[in-house]
Amino acid sequence: MADLALVDTHVHFWDLEHEKLEYVWLTPDAVHPILGNIDAIKFPVFDGAAYGREVEGSGVVKAVHVQAAIGSEDPVEETRWLQEQHDATGWPSAIVADVRMQADDVSEQLDRHADASPLLRGFRDFAEGDYLVDPAFARAYALLGERGLSYDLDCFWENMHKARDLARKHPETTLILGHAGFPLERTDEYFANWKRGISTLAEAESAVCKISGLGMGDPSWTVESIRPWFEHCVEAFGVERCFLGTNWPVDKLFSDYGTVVDAYAEIVAQYSPDEQVALFSGNAERIYRI
Repeated sequence: MADLALVDTHVHFWDLEHEKLEYVWLTPDAVHPILGNIDAIKFPVFDGAAYGREVEGSGVVKAVHVQAAIGSEDPVEETRWLQEQHDATGWPSAIVADVRMQADDVSEQLDRHADASPLLRGFRDFAEGDYLVDPAFARAYALLGERGLSYDLDCFWENMHKARDLARKHPETTLILGHAGFPLERTDEYFANWKRGISTLAEAESAVCKISGLGMGDPSWTVESIRPWFEHCVEAFGVERCFLGTNWPVDKLFSDYGTVVDAYAEIVAQYSPDEQVALFSGNAERIYRI
């Protein structure tokens, strides 16, 4: 197990029996649009206590929860529940909440989330349509920066030029690219396109890269298979604009927690001691303010 302290910037908790929360991606008949059958992780509850047990001995010191109760009538209920989890278990350390970015009442939504928990640091929304060029989405995106909040973005390489342009127009908002751009294939052609997309987004100085989920969808992944993807993120964004996440427990489908952390440690060993700390914890603490 790695000796470096880790801030895990991408975890998901849930309670499938919660009366006010819905998890459409975890219902019995749900099939993940990219990963397919994920029945093996559809535990009734994966909460702060379960996460704490999972990461014991791994060097994790802080964790950022990212929007999971997708489909809930009122997304603020998840923020309230996560605050309760923190109060009871210490996990999570920060919240990236669910919000309807294109809604007319988005400002009110942001206020309610902020009132629900002091752990609030940003938002993620699987928004509608070509939202990276939608003026309504851009208005909400700008509001986040005005409030000192960040935005976690799921974005494939094909749309990274749009994300770059959005980030450049509103540099006060930190744009956090999730799962290193969620690479879908491992062919040479895809890798070249993905590299070009990552480098394009990195042109926006307010954009940063969350290196996570590199083994997602690939049960046979190895340190060497994910290394080129990891290294290009660091090359494009620079050490100071990258940090790590595990996508837990989704990536439990493809690995165990210690293996992921050890893989990260093996890859970052090529960097200086200060850079290793920055990648494992320092940058995440700075960007998520934890």
